[in-house]
Amino acid sequence: MSPLSVYLRVLGQLRPEAKLVYFLVAGNFALACTQYAEPILFGRIIDLMTSTQASGGKLAWSDLLPLVMGWGAFGLFSIAGSIAVGLRADRLAHRSRLAAMAQYFDHVLNLPLSFHANVHSGRLLQSMLEGATAMFVLWLSFFREHCASFLALFLMLPATLLYNWRLASLLIVMVTLFYIVTAFVVRRTEALQATVEHHNVALASLASDALGNVPVVQSFTRAQSESLALKSIIADLLAAQLPVLNWWAMVVVASRASATITVLCIFLLGAWLHMRDLATIGEIVTFTNFAIMLIGRLEHTVGFVNFLFQQSAKLRGFFAILDTHPVVADRADARDAGRFSGEVTFENVSFSYDGKRMAVRNVSFVARPGETIALVGSTGSGKSTTLGLLHRVFDPAEGRILIDGVDIREFTLTSLRRNIGVVFQEPMLFARSIEENIRIGKPDATDAEIALALERAQAADFVARQSEGVATEVGERGRTLSGGERQRLSIARALLKDPPIMVFDEATSALDAETETQIQKALDAAMQGRTTFVIAHRLATIRNADRIFVFENGAVIEHGSFDELVRQGGRFAALAAAQLLTAQPAEA
Repeated sequence: MSPLSVYLRVLGQLRPEAKLVYFLVAGNFALACTQYAEPILFGRIIDLMTSTQASGGKLAWSDLLPLVMGWGAFGLFSIAGSIAVGLRADRLAHRSRLAAMAQYFDHVLNLPLSFHANVHSGRLLQSMLEGATAMFVLWLSFFREHCASFLALFLMLPATLLYNWRLASLLIVMVTLFYIVTAFVVRRTEALQATVEHHNVALASLASDALGNVPVVQSFTRAQSESLALKSIIADLLAAQLPVLNWWAMVVVASRASATITVLCIFLLGAWLHMRDLATIGEIVTFTNFAIMLIGRLEHTVGFVNFLFQQSAKLRGFFAILDTHPVVADRADARDAGRFSGEVTFENVSFSYDGKRMAVRNVSFVARPGETIALVGSTGSGKSTTLGLLHRVFDPAEGRILIDGVDIREFTLTSLRRNIGVVFQEPMLFARSIEENIRIGKPDATDAEIALALERAQAADFVARQSEGVATEVGERGRTLSGGERQRLSIARALLKDPPIMVFDEATSALDAETETQIQKALDAAMQGRTTFVIAHRLATIRNADRIFVFENGAVIEHGSFDELVRQGGRFAALAAAQLLTAQPAEA
């Protein structure tokens, strides 16, 4: 988008406040008229005084009073109108900034995991804050200053032709020349500013990465290297920014020079016209004031264009995120799923991330309610992608997935995911209290339900040892807890949700052997009565699975119970042998 398109998009964000916007525009139009009226009245007073002096008469206050009162009335109206417009503009800009942030935040939270996997979270946060702040400044400056300036330039300036077309023509020519210079600078610096924003994004990304991984930076003595990398980006940023600043410095110099040149030209032309009785002294004074006022407006406009130009890349990034549409969305006729019984059917399901190589190919199976299904295979074999399709992180390219005999795309995403609990390999805790983290599974849970979930996840003991119990803050991503403690809270969160379908993606990978054994017993009890899918690399954790599916290159190459697969002597048997497991009978 061009800077103008970006600006129009920013103003378009104010549609929910359309009535107030129209009021503010009308107020600015009235203020622009007032600003033109004052020089005209001043010029009339000068003409009255000079004509009276020329005729040898004596000027009376009664002659001046109507013009002076009109001048004062316009001045008071301008002051009161500016205050009223400014106050309402302030409130509008603040409300709209917060509304834009809320809209962005809500939109990003609903974008698919495939989007978040490719976009740095620091960049998303930076885009939200910088974009909303830039829009706030643009809205505020537009209604406080620039709307009146635009109206003055594009509506009121041509109207001066009715007052004295000769002086007005010169004024219009001077303003047009100044516009041409500004437009030239904008075109010359557009590509340069894009490079500046590229370095700004790189700067934010590197800083966010380093600050988010301080333990690694310190442990591997990377502080100096990261600092040098940041300074290198800063050097590149300055090298790209300085030419832009030089060009805009030229515009500032030109605007200051144009003020003097325009006033001088108006005076010289006015004097020449006055000598030929084509302009009065009052008209010369009026147009001199017009010139000073318009050049001031132009300087404001140049500052605004410069700011818009600098912020346009940030705003484009903000709107690019808002314009990103999730590939997975509710159908128009999607319905609430209610509570599932838990029968899951995959029918010839295939999926590809890039449209070239299949990550999942022709996967078919039926999981009956209450069964435990295990998925095993090497990293990248398609296990996690398969279960990601179940709760619609993606949609299949071919085939379909049914729950209780209904295609999952017929359900709303909210109701589908409400029925599925997921325990991820990475616990992903919020920087909140233990209780708040667990309540994510069920916001209205009772204290007794929370206590039971903690007990089932073998987390009750370590939570009791915390300084403030369940009210203890766990820090960013749960860093005040050990890996095993974080994972147990993640399991408790899923158990509290009490869904009919559970997915455990390497849920016990962060636990020591003793804790893993304890949690496995708790999970076995929790799996009763619900359909459970388990992704596991340690095969000892899935001995009791009803069926095991072995994945390779996105396809199921073996399936059966633990003992059956070991007896087959295939890929699973090789994995079991590598982990020193034997085909012992599964525990009852």
